[in-house]
Amino acid sequence: MERITGGADYERTVKRQEELAAFFKAHAHMALAFSGGVDSAYLLYAGLRAGADIRPYYCKTVFQPQFEYEDAKRLARELDVELTTVELDILSVPKVADNPPDRCYHCKSALFGALKKRAAKDGRLLLLDGTNASDDEEDRPGMRALRELGVRSPLQECGFTKEEIRRCSKEAGLFTWNKPAYACLATRVPAENTIEQPLLRRVENAENALFKLGYTDFRVRVFHNAARLQLNIGQMARAAAEAERIRDALRPYFETVLLDMAGRKTD
Repeated sequence: MERITGGADYERTVKRQEELAAFFKAHAHMALAFSGGVDSAYLLYAGLRAGADIRPYYCKTVFQPQFEYEDAKRLARELDVELTTVELDILSVPKVADNPPDRCYHCKSALFGALKKRAAKDGRLLLLDGTNASDDEEDRPGMRALRELGVRSPLQECGFTKEEIRRCSKEAGLFTWNKPAYACLATRVPAENTIEQPLLRRVENAENALFKLGYTDFRVRVFHNAARLQLNIGQMARAAAEAERIRDALRPYFETVLLDMAGRKTD
């Protein structure tokens, strides 16, 4: 059990860890939709710690930046577990490439459908994901797809909040414990605008360039072919002061760079 201290919070977390361990003991040959993010990382760790037969599956598409894949591979190495990579041409799904308001539903259907199919070939009929109790299903159109495919979310079922998962992950020594939330690259393109791979690469490269300048927890969104930067409020003043430096860094990818004065919002 991870070393958590602090009265009622401690007791609550211990109870949830016990419930999670019991979940793993009640199921066999599990597959985990693994993103390399905070939630799926802790779920994988907890499953392995409980002695479960759990294997992580990473679905590689143009919607995932390379650093996410590298993080997934790193964590699998550190936990000494085999990572299965499933490649999917997500833009071949018309309802995804056309980018309608419910794109996330069609994307999750294709992505988790591919993972479930591959896992079944490996004899793993139960597919898990890292949805937690802090996630609002009403605000996540992709959740309907997961329910239709029978995907289980043990962290949510056991009541783990995001804050709790980060705390447990830190105690467990997982490098992902303080990793910022990251939504797929498709969220950078406004609804009803066709998603194309070259545009996604420009966005990814622009975000990499901004990260190298020392910015964190931001988004580079497409706005009429310009880059609209959504930064953490605490980094806005700095960005205004070094606007020319930012423009130079992003110029290879976007001719026009705009700063969203409203700051970073949740995806």
